Amino acid sequence: MRPPLDKERARQKLILAARQQLGKPYAYGAWTEEAPLRFDCSSFVQFCFRGIGIDLPRVSLLQARAGRAVKPGRRLLPGDLIFVRGREGRYDSRFPAGVGHVILVTGADEVMHAKSRPVRGKERGAVVREPLSKILRRRDITVIKRLL
Repeated sequence: MRPPLDKERARQKLILAARQQLGKPYAYGAWTEEAPLRFDCSSFVQFCFRGIGIDLPRVSLLQARAGRAVKPGRRLLPGDLIFVRGREGRYDSRFPAGVGHVILVTGADEVMHAKSRPVRGKERGAVVREPLSKILRRRDITVIKRLL
């Protein structure tokens, strides 16, 4: 494992890695080995963090156990992770509401995530950029975590 970067450099490198994946196709259950050709939400986050020397589990429910919780209303920083219930959540005693999706904060009002959408019965989508303000209005946020 590499020596840790200082937090600001790590955040900058993380954002760069995420933005380089913009538009890459979504694939439900994408394997770690498929990166950077295609992603699902958790493999996208795992890939980006691996680039700064932080190993995360493969699935969003297990990723939600990492780091420390950020209280609602606090200013979010690049690298923070927003976990939402999603359509097909996973559940355990720590997250009884479930975790089905993970979103990476990449700026003051910017997030990125591998987002799916059904098209004619098949999952389609891509790594997209959206306003953080839009995501924070969601009512299905399970937890927000800070790793850096």
